[in-house]
Amino acid sequence: MSVPAIHTGTVDALPLVDDAQRHSILSGPRTVEAHREHMAAIEALSLVETGGTASADRIPPGFTVAAWNIERGLFPDKSAGLLGRHDPDVVLLSELDCGMARTAQRHPTAQIAGALGMQYAYGVEFFELGLGGETERPYCVDDHNKAGWHGNAVLSRAAPNRVALIRLDDAGHWFASNDFSVDATQPRIGGRMAIAAVVPTPAGELCVVSTHLESNAGSARRAAQMEALLEAVERFAPDMPVIIGGDLNTGNDADQPDWTKEELFDLARAHGYSWDNNAEGMTTRRSYLTPHPKRTMKLDWFAARGLSLDGAEIVPSVDPEGEPLSDHELIVGHFAIP
Repeated sequence: MSVPAIHTGTVDALPLVDDAQRHSILSGPRTVEAHREHMAAIEALSLVETGGTASADRIPPGFTVAAWNIERGLFPDKSAGLLGRHDPDVVLLSELDCGMARTAQRHPTAQIAGALGMQYAYGVEFFELGLGGETERPYCVDDHNKAGWHGNAVLSRAAPNRVALIRLDDAGHWFASNDFSVDATQPRIGGRMAIAAVVPTPAGELCVVSTHLESNAGSARRAAQMEALLEAVERFAPDMPVIIGGDLNTGNDADQPDWTKEELFDLARAHGYSWDNNAEGMTTRRSYLTPHPKRTMKLDWFAARGLSLDGAEIVPSVDPEGEPLSDHELIVGHFAIP
């Protein structure tokens, strides 16, 4: 995908893939070309679902952002409770199911937004054709997914003026059999993406972006995705303060498991972004779905442009009893429009 696609159409509920279309996908060839045809035919992959209710007209010029890979959204109520204790104005979430058997066919984005008094914008990263991995299947309440969506979201106290889904990849790395090896139990249509939203503040508009970069790849592929994202954000919100947050999968590479070697850091700096508002420490942990992680990693980040940087922290993603809510910690950052 040489030029990242920016989709600005919104709906109240994403249109589902019907049984005939799903059968066609599963019975057809596993090629890059077929994957691109399937992507083009699935309407939901080019739409943003919006919902929830905003509780403010604008977010303050000094604001708090939470970013969290929520690992499917297995515990939406407890997750909302953890987020609420940090009083965020904007929440950037990734790895959110919608209509998946492994998360009880729920819509965790809508549940969390409702609990926090926020409006949400949700987009599909992958249409999941299976029920999930080995540790996920015991949580399935059905033998099918009602929707099969898995994606990212932006939640905001103030209703966004504009939203967009930015597609970063369409090559079918989790589907095409002629690409690198992936888990055959988790065939998917889609690719890495971001949700961007322009939200109002007393000091003008602010662009906030939730993203999730490729795990099953090396630094060069993630750098290419970051380059595409930065170019798309500049087209969507030119000359605007920007905060990008999410799981960048830095160092998630068997050949070079060192986040400091990632190319995307210098690339973003060259575009005027700062990485200085990130706390020291790793951001992964053991969870119910990832009970035996091979190592701890620093995957989750904020990158900011045109903003004052007022501190950040890494928050353990556990409930009040100490039980894990995700395999990623929550990161919280404080920013201001100067």
